[in-house]
Amino acid sequence: MATSRSDDIDTEQLISRFCGSLAPADRGDFRAAAESALSAIVCNGEGVAYRTLREVWRSYFRPPEDHAVFGPRHHAPSKLSNGPPIGAEDPRTGARDRRRFKAVG
Repeated sequence: MATSRSDDIDTEQLISRFCGSLAPADRGDFRAAAESALSAIVCNGEGVAYRTLREVWRSYFRPPEDHAVFGPRHHAPSKLSNGPPIGAEDPRTGARDRRRFKAVG
């Protein structure tokens, strides 16, 4: 007995893959919209199903804010940023140059 093309597609697995990158609060709404969109397509195939779900997913995906990814740590004080500028005048500045041409004797 030949199976139809729509039987070969595991729509549940495909929807679950797209749900992984969504916020937990959006997953239920996405799942309902995805199932509705898949039932509306005429030609059932894995590529068509993927492209349909991709468009539905784009309307639910919200990229994380930069501070959520990197955290506020990039503004944290550090010894390097709070210290004096490199090359600041120091009593030892130029000591090597002063001793370079010292007469040996």
